[in-house]
Amino acid sequence: MSSRARRPDLIIFIAALGLVVIGLVIVFSASYSTGMQRFQDPYYYIKRQLVGAGLALFVFYLVQRIDYRLLRPLALPGIGLSFLLLIVVLLIGSEAGGSRAWLNVGGIRFQPAEVVKLAVINFIAAYAAYMRERMRKFWAGLFPPLAVVALVFGLIMLQPDFGTGVALVGTAVIMLFAAGVNLAHLIGIGLSGLPVLAALVYNRPYRWRRITSFLDPWADPLDSGWNIIQSLLAIGSGGLFGLGLGAGRQKFAYLPEQHTDFIFSVLGEELGFVGTMTVIALFFVIAWRGYRIALLAPDHYGSMLAVGLTSMLVFQAMLNIGVATGSLPVTGITLPFVSFGSTSLVVSLTAVGVLLNISRSIGGGTG
Repeated sequence: MSSRARRPDLIIFIAALGLVVIGLVIVFSASYSTGMQRFQDPYYYIKRQLVGAGLALFVFYLVQRIDYRLLRPLALPGIGLSFLLLIVVLLIGSEAGGSRAWLNVGGIRFQPAEVVKLAVINFIAAYAAYMRERMRKFWAGLFPPLAVVALVFGLIMLQPDFGTGVALVGTAVIMLFAAGVNLAHLIGIGLSGLPVLAALVYNRPYRWRRITSFLDPWADPLDSGWNIIQSLLAIGSGGLFGLGLGAGRQKFAYLPEQHTDFIFSVLGEELGFVGTMTVIALFFVIAWRGYRIALLAPDHYGSMLAVGLTSMLVFQAMLNIGVATGSLPVTGITLPFVSFGSTSLVVSLTAVGVLLNISRSIGGGTG
């Protein structure tokens, strides 16, 4: 049977759609005061998020109907375009929050680094499928994808965008592990990369302050520890059922980036433990169904692609939630499907669309 003749995995789609709906509600609640303060329009952010959601659903519809195997020949062109976009954004990109990470094309503003993640995942999946028998070798197997990831990471760090860079590297490592590379090689690369990571953190004072504030936020509660403390206060005050939608207090000039990086904190304050656990449970569903699709995919390329797309969504969610709960240092990264940001929403639903397409080739279903 052709892939289109079979039923896709609707469970993962329902989980993703549930997160999008929750995100729209929380984005409005978290951003209306900021929209009023900055633009004299309380609906400023939610209107843009609704447009982004519409675009994301349209792209999702197209992607889930296109055979995922057609993406394989785009692996090398995609990487070439990624390098071009990352160089262009450094030259003429717009700056916000101290990072030159956005491009404006025809009135459309997007973040190239988000799109690049998809290109890198597709490249590693295609490479691992083509070089399947050589992946345990270093120079003939592991080195080429590592070099590509290192170059992309370097360009992203020039923006700088530490959170996206970490998410990209984490996803790549999971994919390479799933591809069957020699674990000793992977551990060796990881250990040799620690000094580089330490240098990146130490040479940027604000990153070093994030580490020290993570270890002891109360040592500097009015500066470097402010973000973590306000986030914990928001989540802690939510209790079991929360203060109610719109009733949160930390979003009023206390919690920074409340509609993007710390939207999970607003969720915890307004919807409580029940709301946060619902979001976490939905990401568990995405992990379960996504990795199930990877295990049952009919070819190695589809399997690796599913591993990469699922890991991208789940690993980024873990980073965001870890930061909001004080379990990880502040990295500055959004929560997939939920945080404000059209590019992130389009990329996240594109990933789900490809996963659904792969699931068609295995019958998908609900089993």
